[in-house]
Amino acid sequence: MDLRLSAEQEQLVDAFASLFAKESSAERVRAAEPDGFDRALWAHLLELGVVAMAVDEPAGGWGASLLDLALVAEQQGRCLAPAPIVETQVAARLLAALGTPEALTAIGPALAGERMVTLAVRPVRERVAGLVPAAAVADDAVVVAGDRVVLVPLEGNRTAVQNLGALPVADVTVGSGATVLASGPSALAAHSAAVDEWMLLTAGALVGVGARALEIGIDYVKERKAFGVPIGSFQAISHRLADSATAIDGARLLAWEAAWAADADPDRAPELAAMAFAFAYEAARDSTYRSLHFHGGYGFMLEYDIQLYYRRARAWANLFAEPGAVYRRVADRRYGAAGG
Repeated sequence: MDLRLSAEQEQLVDAFASLFAKESSAERVRAAEPDGFDRALWAHLLELGVVAMAVDEPAGGWGASLLDLALVAEQQGRCLAPAPIVETQVAARLLAALGTPEALTAIGPALAGERMVTLAVRPVRERVAGLVPAAAVADDAVVVAGDRVVLVPLEGNRTAVQNLGALPVADVTVGSGATVLASGPSALAAHSAAVDEWMLLTAGALVGVGARALEIGIDYVKERKAFGVPIGSFQAISHRLADSATAIDGARLLAWEAAWAADADPDRAPELAAMAFAFAYEAARDSTYRSLHFHGGYGFMLEYDIQLYYRRARAWANLFAEPGAVYRRVADRRYGAAGG
């Protein structure tokens, strides 16, 4: 496995890093709250083909690999870009994978940016899919209802959910207006694979969150002084930041390995995606906590950027489930479902 980036991938990273640096400053992130969506940024991303790049060429896309998408997600996480990149990419890939006439009808407007389609990652309970990413601002959501994968128009079928991370999350009601895209075991397997991809790409975004939070923390402890010396010289601080740096490097490697496995080792890809998600969440959680903690009381002030990263890391990861459920998913992928 060679994880060195190609020249094209380095150009991809540079392009999105430059865009986010210009269009997703901390001020823009704050201005996009509380719904966590910047329409001007989204328009720029559509011009770059951020959704189309995720889909294979036969379905009308550009054919980017999952590793390419993970690299973009990391840059999004570094700047907390308030746009539903991961959800719309994965939903478009699922529509292409289903390949039914209904799915192919829906994918055209999604790739063209005419309709924003997102993905429900939680199961439906009593006709409601809870905490659907981007559902507060999207036009449609792909949801599993029983043995069917359906497309739900969100107008009139969503209830926005306020959250500390300022994400555009909503509960979605599956009503009679839903369009059946596919049904049966193959449809459910395609949706499950899409959830794996969402976890993998969200892991990449969480790596970006944790990496940038660590940089913010390091910059602060090099400037803040106590007893006449920078507080970063104290072992109680420097060792913990070093632990976070190591964990983030490991999380990045695991996310890249999971993306590589999607093509090279598909049997292990679902397991690695869940592992990457769980570990990236822990790395981002600890990095944002430590950086905020070492800011002292300033860390909780809205004027300091670190609180944005602290809130986003926790909210983003919990859109799927509480952390213990992710480790159960790893075990299920590795050993089979309990009692199965």
